[in-house]
Amino acid sequence: MQRILEQRIWIATVAIMTFGLAALYSASYQNARVERGIFYDQLVWALVGLLVMFLLSRFDCRRLFSMAYIFYILNIILLITVLIIGRNILGAKRWIEVGSINFQPSELMKLAVVIVLARYLSQRNTFPVFSVQSFLRSLSHEFIIPLLLVVLPMLFIFKQPDLGTALLLLGVFIILIFASGVRLRFILPFLGLGLAVAPFAWHILKPYQKERLMVFLNPSADPLGAGYTIIQSKIAVGSGRLLGKGWFGGSQNQLSFLPERHTDFIFSVIGEEWGFLGAAFLIFCFFILIDSGLKIAKHSNDRFGFLMAVGIAGILALQTIINVGMVLGLFPVVGLTLPFVSYGRSSLMISAVMLGILLSLNRRRIIF
Repeated sequence: MQRILEQRIWIATVAIMTFGLAALYSASYQNARVERGIFYDQLVWALVGLLVMFLLSRFDCRRLFSMAYIFYILNIILLITVLIIGRNILGAKRWIEVGSINFQPSELMKLAVVIVLARYLSQRNTFPVFSVQSFLRSLSHEFIIPLLLVVLPMLFIFKQPDLGTALLLLGVFIILIFASGVRLRFILPFLGLGLAVAPFAWHILKPYQKERLMVFLNPSADPLGAGYTIIQSKIAVGSGRLLGKGWFGGSQNQLSFLPERHTDFIFSVIGEEWGFLGAAFLIFCFFILIDSGLKIAKHSNDRFGFLMAVGIAGILALQTIINVGMVLGLFPVVGLTLPFVSYGRSSLMISAVMLGILLSLNRRRIIF
């Protein structure tokens, strides 16, 4: 079983990377808006990512247990740093520039949150509830403390602003507390409260975030403005039909009608050029990765490894579902990339690191 899961992860990862590189090459083929150099840059970092996966598969993941809180604090410091001296691109401060390399700390924070929650929840204490005092004690240990561990980086990431990653961290938190067995009496009121206060969050959103939500409800309300990208995206995916228009054959892509076709909306390029079958095959490859992660969690002999595997599989699942749904107009545009497919060094490397950890967990059945 271990060998089979390892092979599945490697094959699916290489297949997804190949799809991404083919789509990036096509997106930059006409050299309009998107430079040809991003393909070669992504190719180099994809090879580095595969090397990182291999090296981490030999890494003793017990060290992550002892380093969890230190790693988390260092990432909090990075998030604060990016707000102070980060590079501003299109009104967002999400990158720290080191020489010629731009690094996105929020990507690394996704992994840090999984590791720190896995450590805390694997050691959490449960208390019998016989009184109000014991109930509050249980609520604090089982729910409030892990929630605070997630809310703190969420606030810094939202400030950048990066709504998509902030919501992703919240989704991972919900997945991990369910997986860890936190009592429903603590979870359900939180979910109800979140739904109740959600409408009031409208007032803290940036103007462009409000526009994205409005065009999600009615894209034709601003077809040449905020709704332009999603309209062009749906045209691209729909025109691909069953078999697609062929590599370099997508008009929305090649004629530059589709903005951000190398990052957030690269799935539109795949849908237009490779059709429903190509897009479905890509989604199937992601399913293999997610399913393999959950199987590794199922066969883990320790809670820390179990929760880390569930958290990593949860990130891949949420990010894939949100990105594809966003491209198809099923979700609002929140700026989440498609792992291993969208152009982005930070995203690609952190995704490779997470899969390397999964491979390590698959090789070692550790009891803490």
